[in-house]
Amino acid sequence: MPISNIRPARADEIAVLSALDDDASKLFAEHGLPIELSADHAFARAELGRWQRCAQLGQAFLAVDESGEALGFAALDVVDGAPYLEQLDVRRAAMRRGIGARLLAHSADWARSVGGEELWLTTYGHLPFNRPYYERHGYELVPEALCGPGIRAHLDEQRKVLPAPEQRVAMRCRL
Repeated sequence: MPISNIRPARADEIAVLSALDDDASKLFAEHGLPIELSADHAFARAELGRWQRCAQLGQAFLAVDESGEALGFAALDVVDGAPYLEQLDVRRAAMRRGIGARLLAHSADWARSVGGEELWLTTYGHLPFNRPYYERHGYELVPEALCGPGIRAHLDEQRKVLPAPEQRVAMRCRL
């Protein structure tokens, strides 16, 4: 299932984005961090709402194979006046094939196109497929004291509901 295209995700494809996230989230459970939020949980609804808004604004991108099957997605926003990677997911069966790297590069291109000098994200700092992965792609850990209020608000919201809240970190890549 090699990637053939990265295209804008449509707002009516929110179920596709959600399914990709559900599949990718199983990797967390395999590492002792099950994310067990019901679809009607306030955090889950807010997250889907953000992704849908990103898609409506043309700021969500879907990686698809030659048959059009969705392999991964990136949703982007602007937080504290800077581009922010709201979400990056790759279907587990498609991992380790460069899809995440292509989505990251596409996200950086989008960030530059909106005048960004850096691209921010929040993630887990202790998992081998999170912080170290992003560091290999040029991201650096940013102490929370140096984050803007929007990034801190994202971290606070995530820490209230996600497992291992003390491990949530902010990172940025200078473009």
